[in-house]
Amino acid sequence: MTDYGHDLLFGAFITPVAEPPERAAMLAGIAEASGLDLVTFQDHPYQPAFVDTWTLLSYVAARTSRVTLAANVTNLPLRPPAVLARATASLDLLSGGRAALGIGAGSFWDAIEAMGGHRLSGGQAVAALEEALTVIREIWDTDTRGGVRVDGDYYRVVGAKRGPAPVGRVPIWVGAYKPRMLRLTGRLADGWLPTLSYLPDRATLTDLNAAIDTAAAAAGREPAAIRRLLNLGPADATVDSLVELVVDYGISGLLLASDDEEQLQRYGEEIAPAVRELVDASRRGATAPETTALEVGRDTTSMPDQRLTGLDVAPTPEPSARHGADMPWDESSRPTASAPGGLQPAYTDTGRAVARHLVDVHDALRSELAQVRTLVEQVRSGLAPGAARSVLHDLALRQNDWTLGAYCQSYCRFVTGHHSLEDHQIFPHLRSSESSLSPVIDRLQEEHVTIHGVIDAVDKALVRLAEDNRDLGPLEEAVDLLSDTLLSHLSYEERELLGPLARHGFYPGQV
Repeated sequence: MTDYGHDLLFGAFITPVAEPPERAAMLAGIAEASGLDLVTFQDHPYQPAFVDTWTLLSYVAARTSRVTLAANVTNLPLRPPAVLARATASLDLLSGGRAALGIGAGSFWDAIEAMGGHRLSGGQAVAALEEALTVIREIWDTDTRGGVRVDGDYYRVVGAKRGPAPVGRVPIWVGAYKPRMLRLTGRLADGWLPTLSYLPDRATLTDLNAAIDTAAAAAGREPAAIRRLLNLGPADATVDSLVELVVDYGISGLLLASDDEEQLQRYGEEIAPAVRELVDASRRGATAPETTALEVGRDTTSMPDQRLTGLDVAPTPEPSARHGADMPWDESSRPTASAPGGLQPAYTDTGRAVARHLVDVHDALRSELAQVRTLVEQVRSGLAPGAARSVLHDLALRQNDWTLGAYCQSYCRFVTGHHSLEDHQIFPHLRSSESSLSPVIDRLQEEHVTIHGVIDAVDKALVRLAEDNRDLGPLEEAVDLLSDTLLSHLSYEERELLGPLARHGFYPGQV
């Protein structure tokens, strides 16, 4: 068994078709909305049926807000490394630190040569890639004085200016299969990105991982520092298959190669959460939970809370594991409200939409929480605490001051176009509509204040780290506490407010 322990990443591997030109970007939007972490595109500059991948990446970056973006993998022979370095850093800066660099030594040499590239042998292509990685990282290294000088056999850079520097350390993921490329990956790369269908079988992953590990150790690197990603087809994207890839073969980045909207949506909304839960149980040594069709995703037929029967959405369950041992509140003391008179209401379509929207907004906050945790990894890899603070302050997590105002304004603009409701209007309305909600609302408001303080603690930890960058401990503890409190609170709020919001809307007469 080889589980390297990385956080799991789920992604999409999309074909950048030119007809219609907006389709690939549309699929990227579906991938993000479905909760996937990565969106990647094939890079075949010689293919006239495709739009240019690097132009597409910039276009998609402007239309998304959360997903990491990468070519899968960049065709190096047709993309000069010094220019590629600046393109990657620019994408990272413009997207707020969401770029990764997937790269390969090249293939389809007839097509490359037809486009003006130089045909290389296998050994030459590997050597050229190694030189290119040196050029790319030198261009990004703005802390070193003087120009970049790489006098290689394939790439010669003589005094090129350094910069711009990306937001943090952009991970470089190498597409590799053969021994020389695997050794290069172990020595120099941040990740390995092969395609499962190119391998004889998945058992081959064991030997290929071992080759990377051996090369990493020989170079004085920790093998577990190299993330293992994998492109796979829909037939391999079952829960059991993906868990096996993680637990037995060390894969932590699982990218579905599909241009089917429903497949991408189901992968993000149903398959990925189930795999995360099972892998988490395996890593904790716990008994893995049963997974049935009803337990995957939000299926109201398996929902035990009878107060919410009839809604098309269920409360998101709390995570099965905590990051820390302490919580600032006692969850067992949380009040619970019942429906008036114990009767089961009949929800309107608009009421159900209100409830659905609350979960959608909470999902966005959960996604931002994942972004905060990624920030810690980026700080560990060299991102300046000041830059991390800038990202933190741009998040809705930080800006909404823990009221429901942003949620209500967003929904009301969508429904009526002219309502602007603040938190002090929503809670009083719900209190007057159902008196049994008052203890719940009091508790939610108390938790809002607490979470606001926890977010401030993350910000203060970043300030302290800027003064003394030797100890990440306080920042990691603050982010762990934010994760535990936020996920717990959002689940509690959904459990208690989905029904009332569906019954009463935001103010009398709206629904």
